[in-house]
Amino acid sequence: MDSIQDAIYNWLTIKVVIDARPDDTAAIETEKMFYDILLEKHNLSNIEVSQDEDMYYVDFDKQGERKKQRFPRELIDVMLNHINQQPEKYRNYPL
Repeated sequence: MDSIQDAIYNWLTIKVVIDARPDDTAAIETEKMFYDILLEKHNLSNIEVSQDEDMYYVDFDKQGERKKQRFPRELIDVMLNHINQQPEKYRNYPL
């Protein structure tokens, strides 16, 4: 995962799942892994997410500069939609 855009995409996709399923232990572990990549590999800080009806926006600091990336909701919500359509395949298993 060399690009910041790919790293943010992966993190945001699983973050959306956690927001909808806060007790999903697998999602929590995965989100932490992707978040750590953003912090440690890409040196991002002050990561903030906002949204409107069409897009997700991710604002972050990198090397003292504030930056923003945007992603279509339909692209980011794919995983959550899939989980919601087939919940029996995504049961939560406590640690």
